[in-house]
Amino acid sequence: MFFWYILLSRKGGCETSFSLIAGVALGFFLARKYMMNYMKKNPPINEQMLRTLMMQMGQKPSQKKINQMMRAMNNQTDKK
Repeated sequence: MFFWYILLSRKGGCETSFSLIAGVALGFFLARKYMMNYMKKNPPINEQMLRTLMMQMGQKPSQKKINQMMRAMNNQTDKK
């Protein structure tokens, strides 16, 4: 409600709405960049987790398979 009041008010409506929209857009892109860097430095899954997951599925986790799966996950995140 307050948002619409600011947009429709005659006094400072255009400047205020522009500032509000610019702030939201800037905040979104800054948060996105921060989260992408955070996920790159602290991946949600590591080699030990992958090894445990493969053992639970009944597969024998060789280092070659682990490296291949980690490389595939890293390539997938780099494409985005």
